[in-house]
Amino acid sequence: MFGRKSSKRRRKSYPVKQDHRTYNACRIYIVTWNVSTKFPENISLNKLLGLENRPEQDSHLPDFFVIGLQEVNAQPQNTLYNLFKDDLWTQKFKEVLKERDYVVIKTEQMQGLLLSVFARRKHLLHLRQVETEYTRTGLGGIWGNKGAVSIRMNVYGSSICLVNAHLAAHDHMLEERINDYERIVQEQKFHVKAKETIFDHDYVFWFGDLNFRLTGEATTSADEIRAMVARDELKQLIEKDQLLLVRREGRAFAQLQERLPQFPPTFKFEHGSNEYDMKRRPAWTDRILYAVNENNYRNVRLTAEQTSYKSHPSYSISDHKPVTSEFTLKVYEDTTERTVSFKPIELWLVGEPNTIEYVIPNGFEEGNADWIGIYRENFTSLSEYLAYEYTETYKDKQHQLNEQQLQHMQNTRTVQLTFSENVSLPLGTRYQLLYFQSTGTRGVTGLVGISPAFGVEKRCPSPSFDEID
Repeated sequence: MFGRKSSKRRRKSYPVKQDHRTYNACRIYIVTWNVSTKFPENISLNKLLGLENRPEQDSHLPDFFVIGLQEVNAQPQNTLYNLFKDDLWTQKFKEVLKERDYVVIKTEQMQGLLLSVFARRKHLLHLRQVETEYTRTGLGGIWGNKGAVSIRMNVYGSSICLVNAHLAAHDHMLEERINDYERIVQEQKFHVKAKETIFDHDYVFWFGDLNFRLTGEATTSADEIRAMVARDELKQLIEKDQLLLVRREGRAFAQLQERLPQFPPTFKFEHGSNEYDMKRRPAWTDRILYAVNENNYRNVRLTAEQTSYKSHPSYSISDHKPVTSEFTLKVYEDTTERTVSFKPIELWLVGEPNTIEYVIPNGFEEGNADWIGIYRENFTSLSEYLAYEYTETYKDKQHQLNEQQLQHMQNTRTVQLTFSENVSLPLGTRYQLLYFQSTGTRGVTGLVGISPAFGVEKRCPSPSFDEID
């Protein structure tokens, strides 16, 4: 589930995609940055995200922001803090993006690897089957300082897999990086039918500190690399790039493509400066690659146009420079999507049971782990629920139903659900109900209903006998 561990329940199948689709352009903005255990203090993220200083000045907002960080400070005391609150980096990005009406869809962390997806609020009801995975590759697969975290989801019916990776370091560890890649591809398994592996998806974005260096360690020193960068000989230098070479040889990342970097190597810098640290040979360690399964559907060709790919040298808190890339994808509206509608809540009384009503549409498939959460109006993350109740479903009682009742299940119907009197909602705030469709397996879920906002009141106490004249 979003922001919460689900109960282990029976998985379900999903509707087959239809042939008739309406296609739209979807813009996704990806950030990768090895933050070198630093905290986001006294820095502005606007330039990194391509944003103006004030929200009203923004004119070209993407539909999604994807933030992939490596070497986030994962000391034990910070890990404990993150159990109760978003990590400091997620909070920092959220502060900027909530002013633009973005919502955190999902965050996944494995030690220093952190991946977050932000979506514009208008897209929330078109995001389905969200699931996360992770793979450890450090110390032979037992330590999570290296590896990958991923988030997969359906966006208007198209499937997208986002992989944030941190591979083995150092010039001579090329084979280990290739092995890390192969292990991640083999071990990451999702629970969504027909999309069980990374490359089963319509679109794949693989990014992170991939740690590929430059060949010729014995003949090309750090000083020589720096001199070539100063002379703007990047085209000659990129031909020594290990990632480019292994892709050409088909040894790793061959299913992905990349616009070759036209920016200087992003590693390794002196902290707080734009000067290379000559203890390491500069290299393009920080990369964003992508893959498109163009012919997944009949009579249509999926496309991803990469509209930018650049580094941001003004950010100097780390020994890496952040890298960003923006894409425009071809996605379609799935005609099988169904949404749940809530009836307006006239009055919610604090300290008392409250019954809500919602309408299940024709063809909607309820799951045993579906749930409805209470959120503050204009919530900024799907993990911010204040209370929840599992929905009541006929699934476990089908063998007891007659033919007429089974037919009733397939029709539009109104359902009631009661929240306990123990649900405590502060006065003076407005709230919304969110319906999540879930399999209960590894958190595969999607938001399929949002209620109108409602206020809460506290019933005035009845007068006592002594107060009656």
